[in-house]
Amino acid sequence: MKNTALTHIHEALGAKMVPFAGYNMPVQYEGVTVEHETVRNGVGVFDVSHMGEFLLSGPNALALIQKVCSNDASTLTIGRAQYSCMPNEVGGIVDDLIIYRIKEEQYLLVVNASNIEKDWNWISGKNDMGAEMRNISDDYSLLAIQGPMAMEAMQSLTSVDLAAIKYYHFEVADFAGIEHVIISATGYTGSGGFEIYAKNSEIEQIWNKVFEAGKAYGIKPIGLAARDTLRLEMGFCLYGNDINDTTSPLEAGLGWITKFTKDFTNSEALKKQKEEGVTRKLVAFELTERGIPRHDYEITDKEGNVIGIVTSGTMSPSLNKGIGMGYVPTEYAAEGSEIYIRIRKNDIPAKVVKLPFYKK
Repeated sequence: MKNTALTHIHEALGAKMVPFAGYNMPVQYEGVTVEHETVRNGVGVFDVSHMGEFLLSGPNALALIQKVCSNDASTLTIGRAQYSCMPNEVGGIVDDLIIYRIKEEQYLLVVNASNIEKDWNWISGKNDMGAEMRNISDDYSLLAIQGPMAMEAMQSLTSVDLAAIKYYHFEVADFAGIEHVIISATGYTGSGGFEIYAKNSEIEQIWNKVFEAGKAYGIKPIGLAARDTLRLEMGFCLYGNDINDTTSPLEAGLGWITKFTKDFTNSEALKKQKEEGVTRKLVAFELTERGIPRHDYEITDKEGNVIGIVTSGTMSPSLNKGIGMGYVPTEYAAEGSEIYIRIRKNDIPAKVVKLPFYKK
């Protein structure tokens, strides 16, 4: 089991630690609901240093990214980031990721912790154009400082105007007394804030200064359990749950990051799928009666026939109702469609809704 550079701090704070993607990670400190509300209304800090980072450089870096990723990275200017996914050869997804354009010929790819080795092997296997690749996952840490008060609370730590960093943009600047830190507005919670990428040797100083600066704003450390409820309220996909090696980007509602203006891995088959239409779709649903939908619960029709499976589900702390996502045949995918979630042999009614669940 790997530790992050901050594991000793989480343990000292009394966090409940769990194994996650090969790392010893804090799942909660005070409790999911308290932590969730802290991020929705104030400011909270996640240690997400388990995420993977690859540096792709040189004149062929973009060509490799264009080949393996579904989105069009040629539109990226320096200081901009892009959400994308890597399709496999059989219609599924290797991983979803964020691409940052750091310099003219340098890109940072941020991938899911559980897929670091798999993604590295996948991209390496497609690198027949000699792009320079470096796996810097073990050398870098990542903090997500999230919530509506994040900007105000953190402004004293940097010379950059945080308000000027737009969504999916970033700056390489000073932060908490450390030079050349990536300050990025690519949050996974829907409540604003920043991600801070820095070296392992620098992150403890940053963590301490972040909590000092945030004290007056009621800043708190937040675990992975609240990260999950926050992202689900926004309808953001989680790899391994809502998307995987067997789900196509078009089925998952990721057509907006699948650009057929260029060739990429399996693009012909996906283009055909788009033209012919998909037979199942990832939908969002709310329970209309009491109950908590969970990952892998069955989705049924009114006759009790199993028509799908819940990929993510929880009791929404913000809405105080059961919410979830899951794949169903297209005829059940329209907004307002009635479906049922099988909870302990009872079929609880639910309706298909439009994302996000949580609206500010």
